[in-house]
Amino acid sequence: MTHFKNIRPNLVGNHPQIHPEALIDPSAQIIGNVIVGKNVFVGPVAVIRADERGADGTVAPIILNEDVNIQDGVIIHSHGGTSVTIGSRTSVAHGAIIHGPCVIGEDCFIAMGSALYSATLGHSIWIGMGAQVICASLDAHTYVPTGSVIRSNQDVWSLRLVTSQEKKYMMDVLSATKRLRDDYIAARTGG
Repeated sequence: MTHFKNIRPNLVGNHPQIHPEALIDPSAQIIGNVIVGKNVFVGPVAVIRADERGADGTVAPIILNEDVNIQDGVIIHSHGGTSVTIGSRTSVAHGAIIHGPCVIGEDCFIAMGSALYSATLGHSIWIGMGAQVICASLDAHTYVPTGSVIRSNQDVWSLRLVTSQEKKYMMDVLSATKRLRDDYIAARTGG
């Protein structure tokens, strides 16, 4: 792997594993035990940092599965010994913060400025702008409104399901990101 200043090992010596078809903006920081899947997009000034050792001395991974969209200014980190996994085709919008331990299912949408801490999300979940999910588990297709604060599983009971219009928006965001990633790759390769 070619070493760039923005893609580097952690102090334990774990190097990021980045699929050759992923696109990492040169201003993004990818540090340590980070696994980036095929067709992932990581936008400008995002920070994905797996560098904190657990009690056993190892660093748990941060995993971005295939087609994940990490937009500008996103921060992903985790406590020592805990991991973050983001499912395929999930979009994490500008300025969102994900702090592990977290498991995020496939086809989710994490809107701008939202924050997740010690959360488990099923698939196809919508987290609204500025919403916070802390120490809670959300079932598939749950909609968390803008500005909500979900602090426990009890807070989840009043939430509704994602509508077909919201699901379409989620898919449109992924399509736009795929086009953008493909355009950047074509410009880089002269294609």
